[in-house]
Amino acid sequence: MENSRAQFPFPYQPYNIQEEFMQALYSALDKGKVGIFESPTGTGKSLSLICGALSWLTDYEERKKQEAAALLQEGEAALSTNAAQSSAVSSSAELDWITDFVQKKAERDLVSKLKEEELKRKKREERLEMIRNNVQLKYAVKRKSYEEDEAFKLLQLSKEEQVEATGDQEDEELIIAEYESDDESKIKSSRTHSQLAQFVHEVQKSPFSKDISVVTLGSRQNLCINEEVRRLGSIQRINDRCMEMQKNKHEKHHHEDGVKRKRGPAKSVCPYYKASALQQMRDVVLGAVHDIEQLLKLGRETHSCPYYSTRLTIPPAQLVVLPYQMVLHEATRRAAGVQLKGQVLIIDEAHNLSDTLSCIHSAELSGAQLCRAHSQLSQYADRYKSRLKARNLMYIKQILFVIEGLVRVLGGTEMLTINNFLFKAQIDNINLFKVLQRYFEKSMISRKVSVIYLIQRRNLFCILVLCAVPSADQQESVEAEKVLSASPMMQVEGFFMALTNSNTDGRVVVHKQGSLSESSVKFLLLNPAVHFAQVLKECRAVIIAGGTMQPVSDFKQELLFSAGVGEERITEFSCGHVIPPENILPLVLCSGPSGQELEFTFQNRDTPRMMDETGRILSNICNVVPGGVVCFFPSYDYSKRIISHWEASGTLTRLANKKKIFQEPKKANQVEQVLNEFSRCIQRCSADCSGLTGALLFSVVGGKMSEGINFSDDLGRCVVMVGMPYPNIKSPELQEKMSYLDKHLPHSQGRSPGQALIENLCMKAVNQSIGRAIRHRGDYSSVVLCDRRYSRPATLSKLPTWIKDRTTTHTTFGPAFAALRKEKSEGTCLSSCSLFVMDRGASNGLSSFSVSSVVCVFVTAPAKGSRNTYFLYL
Repeated sequence: MENSRAQFPFPYQPYNIQEEFMQALYSALDKGKVGIFESPTGTGKSLSLICGALSWLTDYEERKKQEAAALLQEGEAALSTNAAQSSAVSSSAELDWITDFVQKKAERDLVSKLKEEELKRKKREERLEMIRNNVQLKYAVKRKSYEEDEAFKLLQLSKEEQVEATGDQEDEELIIAEYESDDESKIKSSRTHSQLAQFVHEVQKSPFSKDISVVTLGSRQNLCINEEVRRLGSIQRINDRCMEMQKNKHEKHHHEDGVKRKRGPAKSVCPYYKASALQQMRDVVLGAVHDIEQLLKLGRETHSCPYYSTRLTIPPAQLVVLPYQMVLHEATRRAAGVQLKGQVLIIDEAHNLSDTLSCIHSAELSGAQLCRAHSQLSQYADRYKSRLKARNLMYIKQILFVIEGLVRVLGGTEMLTINNFLFKAQIDNINLFKVLQRYFEKSMISRKVSVIYLIQRRNLFCILVLCAVPSADQQESVEAEKVLSASPMMQVEGFFMALTNSNTDGRVVVHKQGSLSESSVKFLLLNPAVHFAQVLKECRAVIIAGGTMQPVSDFKQELLFSAGVGEERITEFSCGHVIPPENILPLVLCSGPSGQELEFTFQNRDTPRMMDETGRILSNICNVVPGGVVCFFPSYDYSKRIISHWEASGTLTRLANKKKIFQEPKKANQVEQVLNEFSRCIQRCSADCSGLTGALLFSVVGGKMSEGINFSDDLGRCVVMVGMPYPNIKSPELQEKMSYLDKHLPHSQGRSPGQALIENLCMKAVNQSIGRAIRHRGDYSSVVLCDRRYSRPATLSKLPTWIKDRTTTHTTFGPAFAALRKEKSEGTCLSSCSLFVMDRGASNGLSSFSVSSVVCVFVTAPAKGSRNTYFLYL
């Protein structure tokens, strides 16, 4: 029977769509569904997720408590009844004593287990209450950490593998205290960090902030407080140095236990990795909601490592917030101690889920990395050959043989199935499953070799420069930086893992470049569902949420049905925006001011006529739109070409006379600076009424400003999309993906799955870009889609519903601008003001004009309902 709620705790009176969202979410969690939830950015999606999910969790825990209490009471009553009956049983029934004994023992065991669980639960609740009330906790110093708290075992290797690995005394010196997947490096640190912080801040604002145990996970790069390690910069260096310090600590403990210490300089250990300090910080983390910045501050105050303290907090925490790359990759998930069995998984910002799964399970190796890995492993084998068992030497030789085979195939450029690649590299006789399971995982060879690599860095550098054959000093220094910032054995292990995928689920791309070091071999995952299937199987419920999840049908087919999820387990929820319908005006523009048809195909978009027409459109938009205008181009290359053309033609100067021009920066660390300057310029223009009316920002679809950036209020009063950002159809990887889909997925509505993929990739990118504006209930903006192909019904259907329902298509330029509406932030509309554009030589003033810009007349906002017409002569 489904449980439900009449009301949900919320920090303010929720909108109707938020209440509907939480009801649907509660139901999906209670029924153990896979839910696809779409709620536009600006509708309070994160807060709805938090309040809906935590309401369910609170109710669920209370129900389980009541069920356990009832079961305990029933069990104790049954024991009492049985005891009374036993005393009254005659001697003739003694033959049934075995059955009676077994039954009573089972009942006693059940009651004992229930009592034990109830006692543990009460102790946990009492402990959390003490922590939240800032009561100083006392620790028994003499008790070992693994006895004091089960969670601390997560930091050790434990399990059967540890027992077998530590049994090899030959490797004792290089045993490291924890395995950590280097796939953390595939997490986009800065943006992910920011998104996690935003989500945690929403938790802090929620009514559950005082009663919920929350932990935020992150990479070492984000959570390390050891300045010596932080200075290393790259996540790979930080990981390796951290693991080296743990190894040193492990050695130190052995020396303290009476093992004779070898001569040599003292090896540094991390002062923040101490059991008592970690436990102290764990308790503080459990007592209140902290974002990553607060965790760093807390770590410095308690002299404790936030990275490991947060991992201690996972088992008792009720809510774990982490980058979804960390939970979707099995090795990383296992290393972090994240268990999915019976858990609820909510994936927010899931519009790129399929691409993310493909990315984190793909792997690439360059010739330089292969050379380095071969060199490092050879040195390891030479250094410890007298101490290594014959079995381990055999595995090392097999790994070296495979690496040599991978180097051999770098002589050409081709795409192969996994089996064909193994044959071509002449490594088909090596059992990669066995090498991974029996050697890589148990011996942690990648970590051990990484430590040697750190120690012998300079010698390795000399070897690798010879491999790379740099042609100039600058190239040499760049290659040196690459050498020093990566742990190639970890990359090799990841590639080995990729090659164990099913032959049909992936392809191997060999790409030859000018030199061996630059050539590469890449595994491309074609079927992301194969890795998502385990997540869906283990979790009680999975919620996939995003601002734009369209097209849902293709998403379900590729990621859910292919993973074995039945239609009956899937539930969908989609809602409109909280803004009034008149606050958004989406326009499809089929032709420009001079009548030039707008179709930015690869053949047309580079013509001077098309570039000039685009400039005229932007000039007119900048003349009538106050505040910020954001213009998205389909690629960096096209952005560069069209802006260069405008510089030569004078269009850029005309645009700059109305709005200050900004361009998306090439470096990610410059994005915030550009955004701040863009914002300040708009604020100044609205305040001083100078000649400029705001700012114009040139951005790129799929670039640094098309996702995760808010152009709210005056920052984005109009978003212009130039053309349709289709992916490069000539890409071998994309062609292989299309071929795979055509072969394995059904056709729909006369389209092949490969064709649908191209359209979906394009429209997902468009939806993310145009969604940068309209960020709250009082916001308003126009969206101008410059390409007649947007008017196709199949294309329009892929827009978010709340945008699609308001979209109008205009075959000529004049009526499109007559439809433009503007609102002030206080809600006074300029919506009934029409702009007519006339050309002196045109018989129809609304049809076209042939010059580059118009004169603009600015007026104060008229009273609602009035209609003003302005004829602008050129």
